[in-house]
Amino acid sequence: MPSAENLIKRFSGMKTLPHVAIRLSKLISNESTTAQQFEDVIKLDPTLVLRLLRVANSSYYGLQKKVESISRAIVFIGMKNLRNMVVTTSLKDIFKKGQNEDLFSREKLWLHCAAVGICAKMIAERIFGKTGEDFYLCGILHDIGLIVEDHTVNDLLIEMCKAYMPGGGPITEYEQEVIGTNHSEIGYLLTKEWGLPVEVQEGIRFHHDIGKEYDPSGLIGIIQMSEYIVSQMNYVAIPNLKALLAQNLKNYMRENIAEFKALMNDFPDEMEKAKELYESDKKGKG
Repeated sequence: MPSAENLIKRFSGMKTLPHVAIRLSKLISNESTTAQQFEDVIKLDPTLVLRLLRVANSSYYGLQKKVESISRAIVFIGMKNLRNMVVTTSLKDIFKKGQNEDLFSREKLWLHCAAVGICAKMIAERIFGKTGEDFYLCGILHDIGLIVEDHTVNDLLIEMCKAYMPGGGPITEYEQEVIGTNHSEIGYLLTKEWGLPVEVQEGIRFHHDIGKEYDPSGLIGIIQMSEYIVSQMNYVAIPNLKALLAQNLKNYMRENIAEFKALMNDFPDEMEKAKELYESDKKGKG
């Protein structure tokens, strides 16, 4: 059976995260990085410059005066939002419709990942008062390992989907049995290779680990709760897939049910706002 490392090697030959996104992530993690260094990297991608200015001038930010410089646009958007925009845009091509959509849908997986990212950002900001950009990034990438499996061992992935039984344990257990590895481990190793934040790597690695008690305010806990919520709203890529949740996280959600209900009521509007932020180049705003 193939190992996670082997699948990543085969996948990297086909698709990888753009160099601009990787360089931006490294600059963000370095506290001594200057604004000029950010601007120098962004200038390497004319399409990114255009998107950056369009987003900064979109109704999402509601600025009265038009932004025309990269440096001012970065101030309004923020580097982590810019990084997330680059990652989100680059991933969409990988998630384009594939075969066997009735058993494993790339399009539905994209919606699932986007929903988890947005929900995680909402929980982080609204319930725990944290900055939500890294939570969004982890959410949008948490199932990237499934795409790697789809691109490299599609026959085994489809076999796994056919074998999956709701309530029979985490999907990672089925992957381990059929494929020999699982998407959480693949995603962890891939994002480690990309040099993304360690917390994001760990959130991806353990988002199906329901055997431990994770801090509800931590990245792993928030990603688990987000996946549980959006799965209940039927944002799933595999028919009848049920997201499982660690018991202490279930207890936390029950104890704070009013906050989570309010969040779920606002979720559709937040999805629409995210489309404007991450897809404004298609709308041609500016």
